[in-house]
Amino acid sequence: MTILVTGGRGAIARAVTTGLTAAGQDVRIASREPADLGPTAVAYDPSDPTPALEGVSQVFLYADPASAPAFVAAADAAGVKQVVLLSSLSAAGGPDDPHARTERIIASGGYATTRMQPGAFMSNAKFWAYQVRATGQIRLPYLDAEEAPIHEQDIADAVLRVLLDGPGHGHDDRAYPLTGPESMTRRHQIALVTQTTGVPIEAVDLTPDQARAEMQMRDAGQRETLFAYWASRVGSPHPIEPGVELLT
Repeated sequence: MTILVTGGRGAIARAVTTGLTAAGQDVRIASREPADLGPTAVAYDPSDPTPALEGVSQVFLYADPASAPAFVAAADAAGVKQVVLLSSLSAAGGPDDPHARTERIIASGGYATTRMQPGAFMSNAKFWAYQVRATGQIRLPYLDAEEAPIHEQDIADAVLRVLLDGPGHGHDDRAYPLTGPESMTRRHQIALVTQTTGVPIEAVDLTPDQARAEMQMRDAGQRETLFAYWASRVGSPHPIEPGVELLT
């Protein structure tokens, strides 16, 4: 049967696709913009995923609260057996977190569900490059918040294990928190970038109000949840989760 990988242009989805293909699986890549993603790529409309789900048995899913109900209805109608949802550690922050809401909706389907909950992505640091080039600064709130950034390949390897094992093999209805191997502040991460590149960078610790003005996000609630989480991590080393090691 076919495994559908949504968000096909993302780094995690690409790595999952590569791993599934190497394992001899029949993979269908789905994206809102499927051009140049290969002959098996299909257009994916989150408001109506029915066409992409035809003949699919398993799904690696990116979703949000708005699109989740349409996915559940379409997946149940298509006879999907397993969904591995890319969620977030922030889902543990409370029932109003967008990731937590998405998890609840997706888990209501008739298929087996596994929630992958990574923390900060290691590659988030690449977005600092725009500020550095323009101003020589990295401007963020809560620079002394501790996080344990994880590489996308590690997330993909964990997802791959669950998909290859399939439903009924101990992953059903489970959540796997995923972190990298070391807790560090973003101030320390910036220092490491400077040390590695030789580029002097000024770390500017924004107040929450300054950050609200400079960090534009579509979901203001998600931003506030993120700020509250960062505030809670100041001076508190981030727990290291063993999910990657357990699965791989």
